[in-house]
Amino acid sequence: MRRRRAPSMAPPVSESRPILCVVLDAAAFGPEPGRFARGLFRAGADWLQLRDRTIEGRDHLAWTRSVVEAAREGTGDPGAALARPRRVLVNRRLDVALAAEAGGVHLGFDAPTAAEARRLLPKDALVGGSLHSADEVERADEAGSPYDYVHLAPIWAPNSKPMSRPPLGLETLDRACRGGIPILAQGGIDPDRARQAIRAGAVGIAVTGDIRSETEPESTIRRLRAVLDGQI
Repeated sequence: MRRRRAPSMAPPVSESRPILCVVLDAAAFGPEPGRFARGLFRAGADWLQLRDRTIEGRDHLAWTRSVVEAAREGTGDPGAALARPRRVLVNRRLDVALAAEAGGVHLGFDAPTAAEARRLLPKDALVGGSLHSADEVERADEAGSPYDYVHLAPIWAPNSKPMSRPPLGLETLDRACRGGIPILAQGGIDPDRARQAIRAGAVGIAVTGDIRSETEPESTIRRLRAVLDGQI
């Protein structure tokens, strides 16, 4: 029997506008992370997910705060980083997410539990995680998933790192999307594959590799945004 999902006051992520989540480390942001973040948001990114195990302490917090401030700029709302469409998520580091007043946390196997994160974060913050098979998604759904969203990866061979798992493919994505957990497709995403992922039922995409390798990352985001919005 499917259990009732853990309570969350976060806004639902499965909305009419597909989500474009950009997952990056500190090096990708360069010496002016706020400026880089503003460019990605202007180009059409909904979420920026900060993933970096190489920086700690004050440097990690300063980086996160600068991106959170960029998410809030131009909205006139001091809590704008906690609301769609602009949201900043922090990988693993619940303490940093709390201190920087980020829009949520993306948990890993070595991070606090979703229940602990939800207890400490603001009620409208998101709690997410990554899964790697349709079976994992189905088990989480049946158990009453604690997540507001899940990255399912890799759908295709990733562009940003050596492949540690075989690609799951569209059939697996389609199966995973039939449950009640909002799924973002991750791994090897390009404009054509972004279109395929949304058709398979994903509520959005999470991209990493293309943004790192592009000399003009904002152009990449604009192309992906146009595809997700059905403009091309």
